[in-house]
Amino acid sequence: MHKYLFMKFHKEGYTSLALVVLFIFIINAIAHYYDAGSAVKWIIYIVSAFLLITIIQFFRSPNKTITIDEGVVLCPADGKVVVIEETEETEYLKDRRIQVSIFMSPVNVHVNRNPVSGIVSFFKYHPGKFLVAWHPKSSTDNERTTVVVKTQSGVEVLFRQIAGAMARRIVWYVKEGQEVKQGEEFGFIKFGSRVDLFLPLDTKINVNIGDKVTGGKSIIARF
Repeated sequence: MHKYLFMKFHKEGYTSLALVVLFIFIINAIAHYYDAGSAVKWIIYIVSAFLLITIIQFFRSPNKTITIDEGVVLCPADGKVVVIEETEETEYLKDRRIQVSIFMSPVNVHVNRNPVSGIVSFFKYHPGKFLVAWHPKSSTDNERTTVVVKTQSGVEVLFRQIAGAMARRIVWYVKEGQEVKQGEEFGFIKFGSRVDLFLPLDTKINVNIGDKVTGGKSIIARF
């Protein structure tokens, strides 16, 4: 096992933060230039604070000490477990797998982390629709990415970033042939979204439907 520290304000938020700060500066400057009434100024102050706090909260990436363990599947995202079922994976693995799905609401940390260490054996981006993340067809019809990592022991774990109704941008940092470490970032999804895991049938699932889980900390399953 190995531990390392993971902390930053996420880089995907830099542009959004700059735009919000610029907007706040402009509306406050206009209010002061035209000497708006006290009530109007207070409304502007409250709106400005709300926008700034919302952006900082959404793009936060808290301190995390990641423990690398080849015998477990770490949670790839913050959120709630909404699906645990046996299903057919038809895109790459083409066999029966245990699917574990994690729904991320807009208030969750939206950093996506590698559930296992290994080599990326497959990657594909799929443009698509923006159905709500819990819709049964969201995993096949929505904008999404498919990533497969082959572990040192030869096990292939497939996971997908799936855009939700509010999400309009999926970001990924991996490519085929790349070596990845468990717990490191592999992507980011803006606003509500979902991450699916497809695990071997003999994997011991460590969570239940409805459980709140934390990316890089919660153990989803054990090999």
